[in-house]
This record gives sequence, structure tokens and C-alpha cells, in this order.
Amino acid sequence: MARIHDVTVPLTPGMPTYPGDPPFELEPVRTLAADRYRLSRMVLSTHVGTHVDAPAHFLVGAATVDQLPLEILLGKARVVELPSRERVERADLEACDLRDDLRVLLKTRMSGQLLKAGYQEDHVYVTVDAAHYLAQAGIKLVGFDYLSIDRSHSADFPAHQALLGAGVVVVEGLDLSDVDPGEYDMACLPLRVAGGDAAPARVVLRSRA
Repeated sequence: MARIHDVTVPLTPGMPTYPGDPPFELEPVRTLAADRYRLSRMVLSTHVGTHVDAPAHFLVGAATVDQLPLEILLGKARVVELPSRERVERADLEACDLRDDLRVLLKTRMSGQLLKAGYQEDHVYVTVDAAHYLAQAGIKLVGFDYLSIDRSHSADFPAHQALLGAGVVVVEGLDLSDVDPGEYDMACLPLRVAGGDAAPARVVLRSRA
């Protein structure tokens, strides 16, 4: 029987957010005791937790999150595990032979770290050369297991620029800690935010064996 992996980080107050982004808040507005039903108000960034970046995140006039093609967000994905402690280099990806893949999810030492308190300044990131390689290899969706594919406090966000500029969809904040390397069927559905630069998403993998 196929196994289902939910690789989405739960949205919880106090969870790590990118420096400068608003924290996630969940505030009761109606309660069972007072109103006989529950209703809450959420405050959140479009880049909170597991989320999808659209090209409009950095590029003027580019596609927004509601315009991303579903055929890219649904389908076969390959999880590759990378041993790098600091950054993902082009050579790391070349060794994986990604030429036949459209969707690649990068599993690093950061998987599961978003379940811990505090933003980790020393998180793994993707170099601009590695990002160009992914785009040149024909990858259409790149998933990553922390809040940014770029180095912490990057001034120019070169990996984002390289991928989004090439029309590659970027999914950040995945939790791949319980997922083995290999091929899966993926469903990645960001909220349909009209004109959005990004949106939180529920991402699920189903084993193909």
C-alpha cells in the first residue's frame, strides 16, 4: 500500500519566521462557551512555514501565485538527500543526475528544524551556480527544507533570482525528515491568493512503490 507523507510544517504561534517577516498569530474571535461555535483570526506572512514562491516575489510583471500552472504543482517529484553542512553546490546536484526530473525536492540537515523555536542563521542555502544548474537542467519546481534557498540575510537573493527568473517554481519550508530519497507523487497546493507573491501550501508526497 502506498504511504502518504505530509511534508508540510504545521502553522503554530511562535514558529520560526524569516527575519523581518510578521510572526504567525492565531487569535480566538468566537468561542464555544460564549458563542456556541469557534472562529479564529489569523495573522501571517505569505512566506510563513511551508510556502510556494511565485516569480512575482522578485520580478516585476511576472506570474503571481494564483497563476502558477497546476501541472507543475502536481506530479512526480524526486527527493534527493544532500550531505552539505553549509551550502548546496553545483557539483552536489550534478552528482545526482537530475536530467530526467521536472520536480526536485532538496533534503538537507535542515529538515525538521522548522519544528524548533528560533530562526537558524546558519541554515543551508543554494549557491547561485547550483540554482543556474537546476534551471539549465530543465527543472520546473525546486523544493527546499528551510525558509529560504538563499543565504541568511542575503542582500540580492541570487538563488531566488536565478530560479524565479527562469520560471522555476520554488517551494520552501518543507519537512522531509521522515522521507527517504527517491521518487514520489506530489501534490503541492498553495492558497489561491489573487496577485500574491507567495502563499502557504499543503504539500503531500505519496510513495510510488
